[in-house]
Amino acid sequence: MTFQEIVRYRRSVRIFKDEPLDAAKVKNCLELAVLSPNSSNMQLWEFYHVVKPEILKKLSLACFNQSAAGTAQQMVVFVTRQDLFMKRSKKMLELESQNVLKNSPTERQSKRVKRWELYYGKVMPFLYARFFGLLGLLRKILVIIIGLFRPIFYQVSENDQRVVVHKTCGLAAQTFMLAMADAGCDTCPMEGFDSKMVKKILNLAWGAEINMIVSCGIRDNGGVWGDRMRIPFDEVYKMV
Repeated sequence: MTFQEIVRYRRSVRIFKDEPLDAAKVKNCLELAVLSPNSSNMQLWEFYHVVKPEILKKLSLACFNQSAAGTAQQMVVFVTRQDLFMKRSKKMLELESQNVLKNSPTERQSKRVKRWELYYGKVMPFLYARFFGLLGLLRKILVIIIGLFRPIFYQVSENDQRVVVHKTCGLAAQTFMLAMADAGCDTCPMEGFDSKMVKKILNLAWGAEINMIVSCGIRDNGGVWGDRMRIPFDEVYKMV
């Protein structure tokens, strides 16, 4: 299929056929999802590919036994890991420093490495750190003061950063669902679930948060509930 055909083919499927799904195909689609754009390339996400029937049954219950979960052959739980910001910042600093040494003129390397040391060594840890909202409040005060003199990024509260991490994870989930459509498979993103139960089932870390659960399979008759409906394009499209 062309990209336009893939986008038009993808639908939220609520009923899947009772036939096996190739786990390797789903894994490959997740490998493509890793290539999704994400804020500062921090990659604060994890993907839990669930194939075991006993775990699928538990997750179905946590998803209130909705048909998309109960008939799913496999599921992928998209998880945010803001708590890993120090580890990912260090990894990105190492990567960008190596990129500078490989691709930048010798006379500019020192300055560019220092820039990345500031960004991933200081700015990112300060921006993503959380402490009962207090660090976010401090960041807000600082940007308001600086904003009096020059343009600045204002979304720096702890809740703002949580939103950024979830947006990033949502981009990966969308890439995954489009990749699945290209592979001839179907999906349904689900936001209705008991998050505490899901965390317990998957034994997730305390700092992990669930972005969405995507059920996977092959669409059955009646699996797509009616024609696709979208608000008229002229109501949402604004050229300025």
